[in-house]
Parts: sequence; C-alpha cells; structure tokens
Amino acid sequence: MMHPRPSPIAASLYTLRDLNADVIIMHGPHGCCFRTGRLLESDGVRVVTTAMAENDFILGAGEKLEETLQEAYDTFNPKLIGIVGTCASMIIGEDLKEPIENLGLDAVVLPVESHGGFGEGDNTEGAIAVLNAAVEYGLIPQEEADRQNEMLRLATEVEKTRGMAQGKYIKPNFGDNKEKVAKIIVEAIKEKKNIAFVLNAKKETSYLFADILNCDFSPLVDGAESNADIDNLHFIANLDENIGLPRIRQHATNITNELKETGIEIECITGGLDEYPVTPRKAEEYLKEIDPDLVIVAGVPHALYVEELDCETIAVTDGPRLVQPLRELGYSHVIAELDAHSKTLGIDSIVDSDFGMMIRSVIEWELE
Repeated sequence: MMHPRPSPIAASLYTLRDLNADVIIMHGPHGCCFRTGRLLESDGVRVVTTAMAENDFILGAGEKLEETLQEAYDTFNPKLIGIVGTCASMIIGEDLKEPIENLGLDAVVLPVESHGGFGEGDNTEGAIAVLNAAVEYGLIPQEEADRQNEMLRLATEVEKTRGMAQGKYIKPNFGDNKEKVAKIIVEAIKEKKNIAFVLNAKKETSYLFADILNCDFSPLVDGAESNADIDNLHFIANLDENIGLPRIRQHATNITNELKETGIEIECITGGLDEYPVTPRKAEEYLKEIDPDLVIVAGVPHALYVEELDCETIAVTDGPRLVQPLRELGYSHVIAELDAHSKTLGIDSIVDSDFGMMIRSVIEWELE
C-alpha cells in the first residue's frame, strides 16, 4: 500500500455513530483517532478517552476503563455506549467486557475489539466488529449484520479494483475546471439533450452530492417551472428509506423530502445509502433504457461501470486520489469535491457543494 488508508478504528467509530450511540469510549492514548473523534462530536456523539499512559502498556488499564465508563454514564446518562479498542489496548490484550460486567449499568454497552496496528485487515474490519457486537447485544438481527458485512466486503473490492486502494501510488489531483464542466451540463440542457443525474453516494456524504441534483435548470427551458417539467432530465439515486442502520435511513428520508420540495422526483431508486458498491448495477440497467447523451455520477462514481456507457460522462468524487483512477476507467470529465465528510457531519439537510454552486452561477450568467 503506497499511501495511507482509513483506519479500522475510525470505521468502528462511524458505525457506532450510525447505530445512534450516545457515547464512545476510546480505550487508548488520548491522541488516538483524535480528528475522527472530534468530527463525531459535531454529529452529536460524545467521544471520550481513557488516556492510556506508558505505565498502562505494562501494567494494564482495566481500572481506567472502568472509571471512564462510570464517569461517562454519570455525566451523559446515555442509552447506548460503545467501547472501542485501539492499537495500544488490543496489543496488550485488554479485556473490554470485564468493566461492563463489573458495573452493570442501565445502558447497552458494546465492546468493540478493533485496532489499526500490526493488522492486515481493511478499514472495513472495524465496522464489521461493531456489527458483530451489535448482534451479540441484541441491537440488530443477524440478517442485517450479514447484509452489512457483505456490503462492506464489496466496498473493499471496489476500492481495490477500481479505486484508490489498488496498491500503486496515486498522486492527488483536483480534477477538471468546474466552470468548464458546469457549462457542458448547461449547454446540454439548452440543446435538449437526454441527461441523467445519478446519485450513488455513501451515507452522510449524500447531503453534499445530492446538491448537484438539487440545481434548478427550469430557467433554461421555455415554459418550465421546475425540473419536473423538463422531460429530458432523469434523476436516479440510492435513496431507499427502508434500508440500513437508523441514522442512514434517516439521511435518505431527509434528502428525498428536500428534493421533492424543489420539484425533483427520483424516477429510479437503486437501493440504500450503504449499498453504494452494488446500486450502480440497477442504475446501469436504467441508463440503458433511457439512452442518455450525458450522465453525471456523484458520490462513489468508480462503482459504476462507466466503460460500458456510450455517451459523455462526468464523475463527481470526494477524493483527489480518485481523479486519476476515474479518468482511467473512462469518465470524460472528473470533478473533485473536497472535505465531504467534514462538511456533512452534524447536519440533516442538503449542503452546498462547490460544483453545485458553480452550476447555479453558470445558469445565472446564461440568463443575464
């Protein structure tokens, strides 16, 4: 692996968040996964640490964990607490369950043995550890854990075969000029070309990528009062409101309702927001039916088999290191949105994307 990849610890934290955990205890040094922990505070999750020190690596820190667990319970009165192991605590074999049994708190406490040190597993292993614990403690059925685990396996496969985890070094690239690509979309609408917007987004980042679908193109078309009046515009999205962990389903509901308010109806629902590795298969089938001249894919565009499309294509991604792989897959144009995760934590409505704002600016310039 030629450049860093996300940690299994971070994946554990995000999955606990999606289960609507109130508090997460990091059993390790105070700096472990610091940025992720602070970002999750913006999402309403309290993240605390046992702050293991040098002596704890030798003597153990079971007492520290028990004290931190009790203090977190007394301070926040949580219903669901996650305890996440780190490199330090897992390497020395800390028992995460013993403090839970000793205290007998009136809350569900999930112990998650996940760490990123000296391991060969992918970052998704951290999410799988949380799901298995959730089954053990009765939070989700085994069937849901099995489905989630399969999606995580497929997501890893997509990244290793079509994304940034292919094993070679990929230089960061900030993509094509947003103004030039926005003009391509606007001109295509004015010329009444057949255009498809495909949202294939991952979890909360969908709030950013859905903004591209949320642009109002009706001023460009005579007699149109909203996008619904433009017959050659098609909207496809992985916004099934009945699939996924509680927080993920809510994201889909929020976005769907907001799009409806602006006159946008999704004519093809491809699946849920955690099914982005496989939802492109349904999108591809629908694209063959409508035979578009231009396709815009936002979110996780490398999961879609763009090489099978015979039209102009635009990919919108959140990873500068994904720009090159997307071009190699065959996308005509690639747009990079920065900081998608940090922009979409702690919100419940669509947020402005750089590309979406550029499209709106180009529309205004055309009307002047």
